[in-house]
Amino acid sequence: MRILFITATRLGDAVLSTGILASLVRRYPDARLTIACGPVAAGLFRNVPGLERIIVMDKRRFDLHWLDLWRACAGRKWDITVDLRGSATSFFLRSGQRHIMRGGRRPGRRTDHLAAVLNLAPAPLPTVWITQAERDGAADVIPAGQTIIALGPTANWEGKIWPAERYTQLWHSLQGHHPQARPAIFYGPGAQEARLARPVLDALPHAIDAGGRFTLTQTAAMLARCALYIGNDSGLMHLAAATGIPTLGLFGPSRASEYAPAGPRARWIAAPGPEGAAPMTGLPPDAVAHAALSLLEDTTP
Repeated sequence: MRILFITATRLGDAVLSTGILASLVRRYPDARLTIACGPVAAGLFRNVPGLERIIVMDKRRFDLHWLDLWRACAGRKWDITVDLRGSATSFFLRSGQRHIMRGGRRPGRRTDHLAAVLNLAPAPLPTVWITQAERDGAADVIPAGQTIIALGPTANWEGKIWPAERYTQLWHSLQGHHPQARPAIFYGPGAQEARLARPVLDALPHAIDAGGRFTLTQTAAMLARCALYIGNDSGLMHLAAATGIPTLGLFGPSRASEYAPAGPRARWIAAPGPEGAAPMTGLPPDAVAHAALSLLEDTTP
């Protein structure tokens, strides 16, 4: 059996789609999987069981990337095609079953919309596939025997970013309750991510620098060793939740009702004001600290 799984360009949406991908892996354990996604998300799927190929879709003018995808897939008969991009490409491929998610934004949890494509209820939680070698390597960065609290001060656009000085204030509040805790600063590759993380790294010189130079699955392995993750609405927030660690997402001009972190121990807090229009500067550090400490207490054995 061959399955074609067409998923997101953005990391956060790709992570959210892993729940239904995992359900396909469980349902068809001998299937051979081809996954089409954007370059930012490609590393997320490198360890998926039954993976045959990852097709990286580089966006091209006039939507020619869809023609590229058709050319890459048209020579094969697919038993199942799952298209979460709602593209026309899926209709021009030979496929026994087609499960296509219609495009456009709509209210409600994104995970519920994804699950509906395969008629799954309740929506399966996202997951991430991590190798033992990646877990072993993570131990070299995130040490055992300490309470490591991960901070995610970056995002893909400025409006979703809680000010860097608020993270410093938050850390001092957390340290008053957990004096032995140590921060780890997570951020993605590239100059912009490094620029956004730098003020927090400079303000917390004892922090672990856990960003910029790791693959997505290596990052997931490091996150899995942390006691708690606190960060802006971003792909890293969704990745943290998918590892199963306690995760607190910070929201302002994005909608938690749609994109709240989905995980067994995930919560969110939003700045006061209209959903999707509240400035991140309105989110006070003491409120975030209270939510984080409550989450940590509720999830500590």
